[in-house]
Amino acid sequence: MKKFALILSVILTIGLLAGCGSSDKSGSTNEDTKALKIGATAGPYSDMVTKVIKPIMEKQGYTIEVIEFADYVQPNRALGNGELHANLFQHKIYMENFAKENGLQLSELVIVPTAPMGIYSNKYKSLEEIAEGSTVAVANDPTNLARTLGLLQDAGLVTVDSNVDPLRVSEKDVKDNPKQLVFQPIEAGQLPRAVDSVDLSLVPGNFALAAKMDLLKALQLEEMPDDYRNRVVVNTADLEKPFAKALKAAVESPEFEKAIDENFKGFGKPEWMLKRK
Repeated sequence: MKKFALILSVILTIGLLAGCGSSDKSGSTNEDTKALKIGATAGPYSDMVTKVIKPIMEKQGYTIEVIEFADYVQPNRALGNGELHANLFQHKIYMENFAKENGLQLSELVIVPTAPMGIYSNKYKSLEEIAEGSTVAVANDPTNLARTLGLLQDAGLVTVDSNVDPLRVSEKDVKDNPKQLVFQPIEAGQLPRAVDSVDLSLVPGNFALAAKMDLLKALQLEEMPDDYRNRVVVNTADLEKPFAKALKAAVESPEFEKAIDENFKGFGKPEWMLKRK
């Protein structure tokens, strides 16, 4: 009997130790953690975490590990299964659609300054020079295409159906195209290269920066609605956790905005940042 009791005690002890050592894959992270893992796509948003958010958070006693991703799928999956505390790479429409399709509970923590899409050309120096029948490279995914058509409309080059669904938009939603622009849909990541082979290329800001393009040399930059700006995202269960509140405060700090002004020129600021001026 004593032998059985001893064996049972050992089993329980091992079970408790194993439980303490296991990671929480439920999508909710330890409330008191000071060691954070933040995911971001390689490029400007990884730089934003590394060069701006991380130093501010470290002053508050946090340690930040930045995990870089090369696609737009894994950062949310890693967040949802508890491998990350937060990520920075996506806008609202993408976040909500991804969460719905994958059964995740994701919430935005705070919107950050975002590199706008731009109209770029090696042929034309201004919008007024654009000739009839010019070829225009556009993104072939619906979300970026919706932004593309919106920018072309703001530039006075096309008119788009006002009832367009941003998740299902296509070139067929262009109602008026007075210059008879010829659209050439390609993958968004190839749009910077297309500047050399077409008359105009509408390049999302993150791809423009990755290709060392100067945002301020665009013929026109996007007046981006906040729904298309990137945001820091956490699991909904973590919204009120201390680390989430500290992360939000870091982005909302004057120190953060100062660093953006110095190191991320051309990035469009969200409404909350503009309103406090």
